[in-house]
Amino acid sequence: MTISITVENIRCSGCANTITKKLMAIDSVTSVDIDIDEQRVTIQTDDPSARPTYIKMLLTLGYPEQGSVEGITALKGKAKSVISCAVGKVT
Repeated sequence: MTISITVENIRCSGCANTITKKLMAIDSVTSVDIDIDEQRVTIQTDDPSARPTYIKMLLTLGYPEQGSVEGITALKGKAKSVISCAVGKVT
């Protein structure tokens, strides 16, 4: 079964490698594909009921699901850092 989870904070292949390594350590996971541009983690699994486990693992790694309370908080933090960066470049 395929499970897709859209998350916050995937910035580079290093992020993708970390996520892949940690998820592949779970016995029920058979493959992981990361789309950095779309912030999407696609998991092939033998256990379709394990979605909450995968979401929790991603959260502990710093990649909260988009739309979740943690994801919205991360999005606010990201917006603040982008604004701070832009303001710093202008002044």
